Amino acid sequence: MDSLTIPAALLAAALAVPALAADTRNPLTESPTWQSLRADVVGEAEIAPADGLFTIEAPYRAEDAATVPIHIVQTDLSARIDRATVVIDENPAPVAGEFTFSPAMAPLDFEMRVRVNQYSNVRVIAETPEGLRMGGRFVKASGGCSAPATRDPEVALANMGQMKLRLFGEAEAPAISVPRREAQIQIRHPNYSGLQRDQITQLFIPAHFIDHLEVWQGEERLFAMDGGISISENPVFRFSYLDNGAPALTVRASDTEGNTFETELPKVES
Repeated sequence: MDSLTIPAALLAAALAVPALAADTRNPLTESPTWQSLRADVVGEAEIAPADGLFTIEAPYRAEDAATVPIHIVQTDLSARIDRATVVIDENPAPVAGEFTFSPAMAPLDFEMRVRVNQYSNVRVIAETPEGLRMGGRFVKASGGCSAPATRDPEVALANMGQMKLRLFGEAEAPAISVPRREAQIQIRHPNYSGLQRDQITQLFIPAHFIDHLEVWQGEERLFAMDGGISISENPVFRFSYLDNGAPALTVRASDTEGNTFETELPKVES
């Protein structure tokens, strides 16, 4: 090995270290809370690590505990992820949401925002034909479930159910019959957790949140969610999917007060 080869090898190793550190800076930690929750969430089912199937991106220290981004990225493109359960160990209601995905969502690339009430593991348990796989991150955040709403309650309720669609990369999408698209859907809803106080009366605001959501393209359902209090105010979901040519995405949702919302969101043509 000559004198030029050695520095090059050392440089390659040095460049690899930050990438590895970024990937492992906040892995799941030992959690007595999870051990007490496990049976309620998955029963006696065995859970294998997510290694090689998917990764979870989440901040080590959240900028805003009420809107913590959680990003699931499937890394084994040949596998199938049918369902996923998002659990925030230390939240008052740990199961943030249970999601069902159609084949059009594969390979899974899915992001949401959640509330984190105190330093906690945020874990994703994926259901595959071969069994359960789990990954996650430890997130330093506190007060997310009791953080005041960003809008006046009257304004929040008046705008409740309004929806917005944003599409990404349309101009670069390949001209094939089933192109891959990326979309973001936002739904106006206060998603009250039941732990927030009215800033005027200081009384607790009753829990009122979206408990079921479905996103369709034409007659094909892309994904569904059964959610709880840990999904953020004004929920946002960003995801990739195979476009079947339908001219719009349709969002159907219901909340714990019995309200139902349905909006057809036309796709933006490139």
